[in-house]
Amino acid sequence: MASICEQVMEGKISWPELVGEDRECAVITIEKENALVNAETIVEGTIIPEIYICDRVLVWINENDIVVSTPMVG
Repeated sequence: MASICEQVMEGKISWPELVGEDRECAVITIEKENALVNAETIVEGTIIPEIYICDRVLVWINENDIVVSTPMVG
């Protein structure tokens, strides 16, 4: 049986088309297009540990809840 990481990678793993979209739209789209991941929003400039988590997608947003960089698995 494949691990969760292997299963996640079989689906969509990045969403460049969401840059410029609002936070809510991005989260809904990501979780719809790859049901094995959880989208987490992070405000631009926030310091977080650089830990790769294969079923997480970080959605970097600005103070206006607009996606500022390509969301991707990790």
